[in-house]
Amino acid sequence: MKIGFIGLGAMGHPMAKRLLKAGHALVVYNRTATKADDLVAQGAVVGATPAAVAHDVDIVFSMLLDDAATQDATFGQNGIAAGLSPHAVHVCCSTISLAQARRLRDGHAERGQAYVSASVLGRPPAAEAGELFVMAAGQADVLDRLEPVLQCFGPKIFRVGDDPVQANLVKLSLNFMIYSTIEQMAEVFALNEKAGTDPHTIFEIMTGSFYNAPVHKNYGKLMVDQEYDHPGAPVTLGLKDVGMFMSAGGDYGVPLPYASVVRDRLLSAISAGDAERDFVVIQERVRQESGLKQDSKK
Repeated sequence: MKIGFIGLGAMGHPMAKRLLKAGHALVVYNRTATKADDLVAQGAVVGATPAAVAHDVDIVFSMLLDDAATQDATFGQNGIAAGLSPHAVHVCCSTISLAQARRLRDGHAERGQAYVSASVLGRPPAAEAGELFVMAAGQADVLDRLEPVLQCFGPKIFRVGDDPVQANLVKLSLNFMIYSTIEQMAEVFALNEKAGTDPHTIFEIMTGSFYNAPVHKNYGKLMVDQEYDHPGAPVTLGLKDVGMFMSAGGDYGVPLPYASVVRDRLLSAISAGDAERDFVVIQERVRQESGLKQDSKK
């Protein structure tokens, strides 16, 4: 199948590589063109613009940083919508606000174009390994056509509904659960550390008993090892996600009081100079409030 891919950042690049590995013909675009060099060496072709990438492909994926980048790459001059073939579909994998999700859905619908949201859950190593979880929403017949390709990113595809916005809300919701779980673990680690128990011991007990989900194992290990400086995602990205989750609560009239706790913790991390460190560094704000010695690696 001929596939386009827009956005070769920390997540987009390994996802594009998975498509190449599966044998698909790939056309890519990234504002920093050099990020495509290794993909070109493996057989990918670089498009001059998002519109050029979208022309004459069966599917065009986008995986971009935020609302503004997504809107520009889709509906801006030489954007995806300008070049999308009548038989093709745009699949957005970005973590975006519900307002932007609606703009994508409605903008493509006005143009008579097929559009699906396929949000992904997982960090860059999972993208490299093809172990992402995909949450897709859109027309059932379009999802049927996409599912074999989506399985390049991970074996488990969750169909959320026929409105693409539903997948975006699920993604924001599950991201919030990651941040809130990190807050819980940080409080538990700090309390037991203050009582003299090594956080590594708590981590071993947690993950060797009831609390052995990937979110506990993966993020918990980063926390007890104080691995903050090779971010899979920085604090700034976490703050963006939680802000969008809180806005969604406003859209639907659902109070989200715990989200305020997580947002404030992320704001404290930014104020402490940790904006570009991995978002598990919010642990250090809990430790600081507990009177514990701070991260020695900083």
